[in-house]
Amino acid sequence: MKAILFDLDGTIINSEEGITKCVQYALDAQGIHEPDLKNLLCFIGPPLDPVFREKYKMSQEEALEAVHKYRERYDVKGIYECHLYDGVADCIRKLKEKGYMIALASSKPEKACRRILEHFGLLPYFDEVAGSTLDGSISTKQQVLEELYRRAKVQGMEKKDMCLIGDTKFDAMGAKEFGIDCVGVTYGFGTREELTNAGAVAVFDRIKEVEAYIETELGI
Repeated sequence: MKAILFDLDGTIINSEEGITKCVQYALDAQGIHEPDLKNLLCFIGPPLDPVFREKYKMSQEEALEAVHKYRERYDVKGIYECHLYDGVADCIRKLKEKGYMIALASSKPEKACRRILEHFGLLPYFDEVAGSTLDGSISTKQQVLEELYRRAKVQGMEKKDMCLIGDTKFDAMGAKEFGIDCVGVTYGFGTREELTNAGAVAVFDRIKEVEAYIETELGI
């Protein structure tokens, strides 16, 4: 069996509103007022705490508190401030029907990933869902992919049979570090140049192009 791994934010769902509003909420709690949500797009993709530390010069303790406040709003409201990208659900269904193993690999906490997929009726199509852990032991894309592979090996999966679809350099770099291909999409939060420079084997503007590439060019 061949496996297609999907990133979540920026690949399956447009989560800009939920993530940026929750970051804004977390910053407000620390007396940092950021009225322009566009300035918070950098929080989409990577683990949250290093971005809080780097962008706002927070200490480790302050960053962890910011993540706690972020989750306070996200778990109740922000998680549903998102929508599916056009054509993605159909792509997932078609690939599943054609016999591919479908999995999710996200830096978002795994419990939240499952809630979102269930909310949009997509959870039954996923053989595995891997995300970050709340204790920080799994946070980067590479670590998420390693955990996903640990589970998939039980089903006889090999790295050569796996491909990640993602929208940012964190997806492309994580896949490269892990040792699998990444196909980039530009409708999310990354650019074509960013994805190419980070090692994506191909970059497309539409999910239907990705579906065609998987079947005709990727050889999996």
